[in-house]
Amino acid sequence: MDFRQEIVRPGSGCFARALYFTFVGWWFSFIWINAAWALNASIIGLPLGLWMLNRTPQILTLKSTPVLVVHTEDGQLVQVSNLPQTGCLVRAVYFGLIGWWFSFIWINLGWFFMVTIVGLPLGLWMLNRLPAVTTLYRQ
Repeated sequence: MDFRQEIVRPGSGCFARALYFTFVGWWFSFIWINAAWALNASIIGLPLGLWMLNRTPQILTLKSTPVLVVHTEDGQLVQVSNLPQTGCLVRAVYFGLIGWWFSFIWINLGWFFMVTIVGLPLGLWMLNRLPAVTTLYRQ
């Protein structure tokens, strides 16, 4: 069977994302991240806190999650799924040993860079990479 794969990023345009970041994203993502870390401090809230940290780029700039679309040679849709992820056990060990403390440093550095005009692009880049730094989550 012949098939074609493509990664699709549905979502808002650049102008809408820039407006959202300017008026909502920068301050709301600060509240979102701190709420996620408060949830991560408890075992009961850990799953929700990690889910929230993985969604930080969407809250910050409305960045859409890419979707893998597979088509057959006659153009019919075969499968729609998220990008393949690293195994759950590897991600759990990484989070337990490195991700929880390193992502806290990463977030604070990202916010520091975002408050400066010169560092804004680097700060956005860092916060968009937060899920990978925290749990090796691929977007």
